[in-house]
Amino acid sequence: METYVVADIGGTQIRAAVFQSENPIPLRIKKIRTRDKVQTPIERMIGLFKEIWPTETRVAAIVVAVPGYLDKNQGVIIEAPNVPGWINLPIRQLLEEQFHVPVLVGNDANLAALGEWRYGAGKGHDNLLYLTISTGIGGGAIVNGKLLVGYRGLAGEFGHITIIPNGPLCGCGHRGHLEAVASGTAIARYVAERISLGVKSSLSGITNPSAADVSQAAVNGDALAIQAITSAGTYIGHTLADFLHLFNPSIVILGGGVISAGALILEPIKKALQEYILGRSYLDQVQIVTASLGDNVGLIGALALAETTDFG
Repeated sequence: METYVVADIGGTQIRAAVFQSENPIPLRIKKIRTRDKVQTPIERMIGLFKEIWPTETRVAAIVVAVPGYLDKNQGVIIEAPNVPGWINLPIRQLLEEQFHVPVLVGNDANLAALGEWRYGAGKGHDNLLYLTISTGIGGGAIVNGKLLVGYRGLAGEFGHITIIPNGPLCGCGHRGHLEAVASGTAIARYVAERISLGVKSSLSGITNPSAADVSQAAVNGDALAIQAITSAGTYIGHTLADFLHLFNPSIVILGGGVISAGALILEPIKKALQEYILGRSYLDQVQIVTASLGDNVGLIGALALAETTDFG
């Protein structure tokens, strides 16, 4: 039985855990803030690893889930926009020099897809599509039982499909991406913009309402909030139809904070999917479900990557 040390890096916090193979329940788990005034994020991650490092057994590998795009072959983070200084960061080299064990690095949403496939809602499905709709939008695909990563490990940026050419500005700096019109950030921005134009809402007295604020207002019947979430769901459904044409999965798993709005977001997704799908054959026997692994999905995905990698 192998032991792995894994981390899931976010713009706000770093989560780290120790797992044994074939068991998604961590032996140890701890989280800290990604930033402070003294240490860099990489220093904080290394310190966290040292805190939880098992001394009673050999560690077979370290796996890190990163919110950005990276060269998996070289173990270099090309850019993690929400983590200061993580541009062309040779993270594999840094960690291998520090801990002297093999290091794997993967995109966090890709690894979440892998985790849901191996241990979560996607068990038993070898063709799977996973989307996480939160502050941003990410995803991953399992194709014929293998995670789709592409030539350099850059595949799976499903949130950066262009929906509206020259549309709203995306966090990546380009315009009109799915993330720019359907993420939690986009939903909150849509509501704030409409309120500034004089649209009435129960959120009018809140400075910079969050996606969670919008979701709660929608539950309470606020028309603007319902419109914002419906619009986002419609865009997601349109795009999901295209993804089904490309990948022909047997299951679609939806995760992330925005999906916690339940039927308010799921119904417009399903309605738009029905309208834009090429034909019924793409929907026959396809399950559309919500993610099951919760906050630990990135960590469990990192475990799954270690378990499905030949370190030969």
